[in-house]
Amino acid sequence: MKIFFTAVLSFLILIFVVVAGKELYDVYIEDKPKVKREEKKEEIQKISLVMVGDALIHKSVYMDAKTDDNNYDFRYIFEYIEPIIKTHDLAFYNQETIIGGKQLGFSSYPRFNTPEEFADAMVEIGFNVVSLANNHSLDKGENGIINSINYWKNKNVLTAGTYLSIEDKENKEIKEKNGISYTLLAYTTNTNGLHVPDGKEYLVNVFNYEKAKDDIIRLRDKVDLLLVSMHWGDEYTNEPNKQQKQIAHFLASLNVDIIIGHHPHVIQPIEYIEGTLVFYSLGNFLSAQIGVDRLTGMICSLDISKITNEGQVKINFSDINVNLIYTYYRDWKDFKIIPFDMITYEQLGNYEYIYEKYSSIVTSLEDSVKVANLNE
Repeated sequence: MKIFFTAVLSFLILIFVVVAGKELYDVYIEDKPKVKREEKKEEIQKISLVMVGDALIHKSVYMDAKTDDNNYDFRYIFEYIEPIIKTHDLAFYNQETIIGGKQLGFSSYPRFNTPEEFADAMVEIGFNVVSLANNHSLDKGENGIINSINYWKNKNVLTAGTYLSIEDKENKEIKEKNGISYTLLAYTTNTNGLHVPDGKEYLVNVFNYEKAKDDIIRLRDKVDLLLVSMHWGDEYTNEPNKQQKQIAHFLASLNVDIIIGHHPHVIQPIEYIEGTLVFYSLGNFLSAQIGVDRLTGMICSLDISKITNEGQVKINFSDINVNLIYTYYRDWKDFKIIPFDMITYEQLGNYEYIYEKYSSIVTSLEDSVKVANLNE
């Protein structure tokens, strides 16, 4: 009997210890600070980009901007478009006519050389990404390119397409804005028959598939955003030619982000190729050419998002917008770049018809592109 009583008592003590221990453990757990597991959140960084086409500075343009024997002031030309450019993080244009230095003599077609005050004005209104590779890069020979590069070196501007050495060409400058790294490659498909000096092919980046592939592979993993400027196509035609399409597909296969096209001097369509955004031709930005088609260009803008999720980076494009612009002048004077929604009948009598014509060209291949409404 005594043994039975002892066993029952031991069992009851064991139950008490277990229950009391559990209660103490529960109190400990409740009192212990709870450690929250940090969930990895998607990180989004953004920049805005605006692009225009060819700055083709004929003599009448720079003579209209001349203030005295040695000075020029081009700022008045950009009165209406400066507010558009300045609101963007990155702003691209093609410097079609070389900034070759006054000692080589300012000149117009067919061998251009433009006063540096023009480039000064472009930088002042916000342009900071500039292509220097085009069919007029060699207009003033090697000395013109040397002078041009030395000019641009003193500006906080990313340039591409002409270089002083093979080392300069291969050690491509990479910039960053809002946590997004970016760079520019620039090529031209012709040099107007002017030959790059033997052994100095780096002076002008003439396009070939193998060289472009090497350039892109060297840079692709180093930047979030890879821009490629292409001087290509047939002049004065609104449709991209076979070569343009072939090059565009080739560059898209190498995973470049945006292809910015120029040289035709008129507007061509915009499209996506395998996720690469292609602007075949932005038309002229500024020139003294004759004909409404050559005086009508585009200002294209978009937002670029870098989305980082668990170490994976993705680049997205959104809010792709097009503003049509017109270069107005009378009697080779009073040059002014005007958005179509600010044009008067006195400046361009049939501007509504012109607007509809070129809007249809821009949007014919890509419905997601929004062309500014004249009534907005």
